[in-house]
Amino acid sequence: MINSKDLPALVTGVMATLAGIGIARFAYTPLLPALIQEGWFTASQGAYLGAANLLGYFIGALSAHALSERFPVRAVLAASFVAIALSFFLCAGAGSFSWFFFWRLVSGIAGAILMVVGPSMALSATPPERRAGVGALVFTGIGLGALLSASVVPMLLELSLTATWGALGLLCILAGLVGVRGVVRLASPPVTGNEGAASQKGYAGVKVAVLLVIGAYALDAIGFVPHTVFWVDYLARENALGNQAASLQWGIFGLGAVCGPLMVGALARQVGWHHGLTIAFLAKAAAVSLPVFSLALVSRSVSSFVVGAMIPGIVALTSGRLAELVGPTAHKKLWGQATAAFAAAQALSGYAMSWLYVAWGTYSPLFVVSGLMLVGGFFLVLLSRGMEQRHIPLTTVSLTTKKRRQ
Repeated sequence: MINSKDLPALVTGVMATLAGIGIARFAYTPLLPALIQEGWFTASQGAYLGAANLLGYFIGALSAHALSERFPVRAVLAASFVAIALSFFLCAGAGSFSWFFFWRLVSGIAGAILMVVGPSMALSATPPERRAGVGALVFTGIGLGALLSASVVPMLLELSLTATWGALGLLCILAGLVGVRGVVRLASPPVTGNEGAASQKGYAGVKVAVLLVIGAYALDAIGFVPHTVFWVDYLARENALGNQAASLQWGIFGLGAVCGPLMVGALARQVGWHHGLTIAFLAKAAAVSLPVFSLALVSRSVSSFVVGAMIPGIVALTSGRLAELVGPTAHKKLWGQATAAFAAAQALSGYAMSWLYVAWGTYSPLFVVSGLMLVGGFFLVLLSRGMEQRHIPLTTVSLTTKKRRQ
């Protein structure tokens, strides 16, 4: 159960994920149709601007661990919040493609740093018996950002695009003030005798299992792209459902993203991190593929909710599974590597899908590709458990060798 002692960790993690992806990434999705309709950018330019954030996310994921080790964590997080806010403030007026590209890139870099450092700090400051709950809940910030962007952005767009960009920047500043305050109140990481049991027992197959989980997470990144970058535009323009109907679906997506960490937290407590992750991959694969077969109100609403839920859900489950394998002490570095793999696949698929959209003139095949990639991720997660259990502990091998020498 969560108690008051967990609040600083929760605040730190939730504000980091709120700004890092919830606002820096997801707030752009409902903005995309308006940017195109107002004539700021063409459809293809808008798609590439979305992909710029994905490229920045890769750069930030690679540098996050090193920055947090080199500089005070509070300063790293504060600078990241400010950078995201600036990326909105400085894009509040019509400008060149290169200017917007640069600042969307900056928002991606800062967002990845928040996503790596914030949850890792929250996890390390939480006692082992409460990590499943806290580790999942910190990712509710992703859903809160999507929900806020779905409810606030359409209203702000009634005023102007400039007002929308500026308001999102102010929201990032507010999240930063609260998040950095949470860092100050964080407790020291708890020290226990069996900390990181999975990593300390030293299975020879753990490294292979970790690589397979990271590989699955990278495939999830491909499944991540269509709904998070193109979904609103796909519904509003390509299928002529209009901005109101598309915004409703983005709101349902945001609601799912808020519920997702709560759902997977309960799931992980019932079936464990591994089984929870396999279930999440299957559910997301089905939901991503659903729009290809039906865009009826029920179908698109189910797709929006389940994909929304499983986006932070798989992030939380992957983070928890890796912590289970290597322990929380090594988690930040490994989580940075996993986020970098995710970001690389995401950036490459973002650019590839933007190019394919321009070539094909339709988003529909992209949902098929993403669904297949998620099925592949499901099989990698299954294989990871087999690799983890197949090998004998390295510590046992070492002890046996020592006895023989004696």
